Amino acid sequence: PTSAPVSAVPQPGRFCYTLDNDVLTTEQRQFYEDNGYLLIKKLVSNEDIERFRKEFVRICKREVKPAGAMIMKNESLRSQYGQSEKVVNKVQDFQEDKELFRYCTLPEVLRYVECFTGPNIMAMHTMLINKLPDSDKQTFLHPMHQDLHYFPFRPAERIVCSWTAMERADQDNGCLVVQPGTHKQPLKPHGYPKWEGKTNKLFHGLLDEDEKIPKVHLVMEKGDTVFFHPLLIHGSGINKTSGFRKSISCHFASSECYYIDVKNTTQEDLEKELVEMVDKKYGMTSVELRDLWNFRARLVQGERVNL
Repeated sequence: PTSAPVSAVPQPGRFCYTLDNDVLTTEQRQFYEDNGYLLIKKLVSNEDIERFRKEFVRICKREVKPAGAMIMKNESLRSQYGQSEKVVNKVQDFQEDKELFRYCTLPEVLRYVECFTGPNIMAMHTMLINKLPDSDKQTFLHPMHQDLHYFPFRPAERIVCSWTAMERADQDNGCLVVQPGTHKQPLKPHGYPKWEGKTNKLFHGLLDEDEKIPKVHLVMEKGDTVFFHPLLIHGSGINKTSGFRKSISCHFASSECYYIDVKNTTQEDLEKELVEMVDKKYGMTSVELRDLWNFRARLVQGERVNL
């Protein structure tokens, strides 16, 4: 199910992962409850997507330099293509780029986000992904993982990712792959996969993946948007085409969520790795995972309570 004009009927106690309002139908809520994701067709306009695309190209050409953004590149292609979109794989943490951050404030997106977070909404993590054509080395394959592994805030039920296809995404160009229903499982240990060749920095994956759980490839058209739970196991394949597969996304959370201490948990190694990176780049030693997220977080609707 995607969208329908029928109003949802409040059913206290039946739904754990969505909140009572008149946006989602009962069928949509039940689908998310069972599967951990919900696909909404043509949610974001072509006009907005083209604006995001143009801003991405400006960032690639260094015409725009968003503060705090991490520009991830395939350096081996720079000598061939210079500063262009053929080199940049991802723009992460674009919260200081006014044009890209508009995505996180689109009323049509927030209308659905509120069904999961409630009215006080924080934009926590932003990405524009430009999946480059890949080789047998699978450089840009993202292993199956749970996003909650990266987040030092809870509860998981009040966190949701909004992921919008900026052009058709399918199995050929590395669309999202999900394992329906895995959002009901606990957070599992993550680390670097034991692949031959390159593993990307911070592209952590499940250390023990259950291959028996069915996988669904989310084929999406331009403007289609999927909302998914942070415990849903998902990943993406390689881009086997000669083109680029762009998407824009934001993880939203209720501002009433709270930070947790990740020491002595499965997330402790991630914190150590990130703190080492921050120390190396900025010379900051006494940083915790929550500090990094507090810096990124931006209020987009309602009141800032905890995060």
